[in-house]
Amino acid sequence: MTNTVLVLGARGRLGGAVAQAFAAAGWRVLAQRRAGGKAPAAGAGIEWVEAEAGDTAGLVRAAAGARVVVHAMNPAYTAKAWRAQAPGLMQAAVDVAAGLGAVLLFPGNVYNFGKDMPTVLAPDTPQRPGTEKGRIRVDLEQQLAQATRARGLQAVVIRAGDFFGAGSGSWLDQVIVKKLPQGRVTWPGTLDAPHAWAYLPDLARAFVRVAETTPAQAGGGFECLHFAGHTVTGHDWLAALTEVAGEQGWLPAGGALHTGKLPWGMMRLVSPFSATVASLLEMRYLWDVPHALDGAALARRIGAEPHTPFLDAVRAAITQLDLAPRGAHSPGPQAGHSITQGV
Repeated sequence: MTNTVLVLGARGRLGGAVAQAFAAAGWRVLAQRRAGGKAPAAGAGIEWVEAEAGDTAGLVRAAAGARVVVHAMNPAYTAKAWRAQAPGLMQAAVDVAAGLGAVLLFPGNVYNFGKDMPTVLAPDTPQRPGTEKGRIRVDLEQQLAQATRARGLQAVVIRAGDFFGAGSGSWLDQVIVKKLPQGRVTWPGTLDAPHAWAYLPDLARAFVRVAETTPAQAGGGFECLHFAGHTVTGHDWLAALTEVAGEQGWLPAGGALHTGKLPWGMMRLVSPFSATVASLLEMRYLWDVPHALDGAALARRIGAEPHTPFLDAVRAAITQLDLAPRGAHSPGPQAGHSITQGV
């Protein structure tokens, strides 16, 4: 019998990657999207379900027989939107999963940990958020944990670092490589600090493996697993991006990328007038505080973590962004120039 998964928020970046990964693994995928607009094409093994997140009864009927629900719904990237909408979206996901008797999978991030976090974050590392968005994330996980106790729900938080790959909408394409075809990179913090990253196709496959190894249990339960992904520095990114830029014809042989700094000072001036900029600003510390995710518990559950070599992952991510036509060389630093920190 084919397993069925319901992906809430399947039009989003994570939801779409997870839906594709489940379909590739042979699951029947019910992909929820909001009502209205042109329906996306159904891929092999993916069926679109048009419903609002709040229509939990309708979703339960549409997904009858599903044994896994993935909560991939996200409000806009502001603390105000998160505080206003995220608890309701979590409650909807809980209601749907409980109504189906399904396991609920939820993506976590490192916002739960403040500036004083240790360099390696394990599932049992104390969470001391120092930002509003961090506190919201902690509250959401506590809301989920309480629901497992109150309603006999089985839930797993899969915590990961910053996403890259599988489309646009992340720090990578919005900031870091926006001008890569011109031989320029903008780095948000210190180049020396190790930073946790998750190549999205790998993370999506990890969701599938967790689903396959998490049977619904009588009485429910709550657990958190960390996806190690890639822990790399800005220097590691520059090395990989230099190679990819050369392959794309954006740098001459032996050329070097010019590395600029993100204008945090200017962003601070703008932040009172832009909730999005203010939300980005409060998470700045993550670019300067070294951190990595301990994936040992996840590996004990699923075996070796899905892991694309870093250079291959970067190459695929950049290719998917289609930043400029292959072979279209744009003026950039000349051969022999060293990487510099600039504006």
